Amino acid sequence: MEFNFKAEYVAAILTVGKSCGAGLATIGLAGAGVGVGIVFGSLVFSLGRNPSEQGRLFKFAMLGFALTEAVGLLALMMAFLILFS
Repeated sequence: MEFNFKAEYVAAILTVGKSCGAGLATIGLAGAGVGVGIVFGSLVFSLGRNPSEQGRLFKFAMLGFALTEAVGLLALMMAFLILFS
């Protein structure tokens, strides 16, 4: 069985596939944005309930922010790998 596809068609299909894959990979960035909002919303709520724990709560909020943002950066990295490889 022999396939006689033109090189332009194959390149176009590959480009469409890469674009769709990169677009789907960036959905993780929306999740990172929601996660950051939840982290800092919880910080504000906690500080309203117990202001004396500000230092300890802020450290935990920064840790949560860093981990959440790392997931977003991994999603962005995967999108770029899909798009440019």
